[in-house]
Amino acid sequence: MSVKANHKHHRVVITGLGAITPLGNTVDDYWKNLLAGTPGAAPIAEFDAGKLPVRFAAEVKNFDPTKYLTAKEAKRNTRFVQFAIGASKQAWENAGLAGESTGLDPDRIGVYVGSGMGALSFIEEQHSRLEAGGADRVSPFLIPSVIVNMASGMVSIALNAKGPNLCMVSACATGGHAIGEAFRTIERGDADIIVAGGTEAAITPLAIAGFNSAKALSNRNDDPVHASRPFEANRDGFVMGEGAGVLVMETLEHAQKRGATILAEVVGYGLSGDAFHMTAPAPEAEGAQRAMRMALDDAGIEPGVIDYINAHGTSTDLNDKLETQAVKKVFGDHAYKLAISSTKSMTGHLLGAAGGIEAIATVLAIKNGILPPTINYETPDPECDLDYVPNQARPKAVSYAMSNNMGFGGQNCSLIFKAYKG
Repeated sequence: MSVKANHKHHRVVITGLGAITPLGNTVDDYWKNLLAGTPGAAPIAEFDAGKLPVRFAAEVKNFDPTKYLTAKEAKRNTRFVQFAIGASKQAWENAGLAGESTGLDPDRIGVYVGSGMGALSFIEEQHSRLEAGGADRVSPFLIPSVIVNMASGMVSIALNAKGPNLCMVSACATGGHAIGEAFRTIERGDADIIVAGGTEAAITPLAIAGFNSAKALSNRNDDPVHASRPFEANRDGFVMGEGAGVLVMETLEHAQKRGATILAEVVGYGLSGDAFHMTAPAPEAEGAQRAMRMALDDAGIEPGVIDYINAHGTSTDLNDKLETQAVKKVFGDHAYKLAISSTKSMTGHLLGAAGGIEAIATVLAIKNGILPPTINYETPDPECDLDYVPNQARPKAVSYAMSNNMGFGGQNCSLIFKAYKG
């Protein structure tokens, strides 16, 4: 009988990145536009939003699914799945795995790609068909197209990944949880490689109306590019975004054996539940505090070691001031020495995909020694008094960085990445 590897047996590294975002449909374009402080928000182009109270979002632009799928496959897969497959194939190629067959065991390759909302636009479309023409008008692909785990399932087919396959659904913490759980699975020896992250395509009339009714969205219809302003005194809500962010993660041994380029190491993961409210964070973001502390303990490091935090930073009143309080509680005096930025100021809020693209930004900040800014930061908020890397990218050597995500339902996630030193 074989003996299972113990927890903490394997070091876990990142060898590939893939991104489809409102700032560009490749990692290079995404990163370049982050550093330039480019806003992704604009009037909605995918449908007529003229009758909606919020008429702008951070949409993915000029995305061609046939770069990654045949025309027939593209037609059968909904937008959130197309994004997932596209970002995953990018990451696979970036990791040097495309076309590689020798030495790869499909049974040891996993996929953990989640989504917060799934194929909401297809549900809306098919419901309209039902109302207009009856049951016979509903697509036979409705059910397999809208179940949220289809992203992870279809990525596994595209990559011939037959190992652990899991779909996280934890609202805006989805992408972070997917990466964290992939980290755990590889760490304990249950896979050699996992493709992990999040995907989302929820910019639809129903979603816009629903989030607006919940008073979560910015209403700056006359000035979309300045609407997302995390930690700033005049913030009035988040901007809806869409896209996908995916990482290739593997054991250090496996990466070294195949001569892969190692971008960073994953060293800490923390998660918690608020047990407080359906949508509001717990007072002082107490649950987020516990997730951050757990990640630090998991990494075996003191808070003062962290150089940079990619914050959840949604541009909502409650999130930004409570996340700031949580950072102060966890990091103490070091909180005022930390560099913190919210890339949502540029990408908008990608919901279930946020953790994926923000993990990529965090890894690239470590690799390149430069921090993306928080744009639209004009008037400081006395309750948000930390260093949010305002408006301009900043050169900075980063040894350890944290990425935070928090979701409706009180679900919190913190990841810690480390510069790879061998």
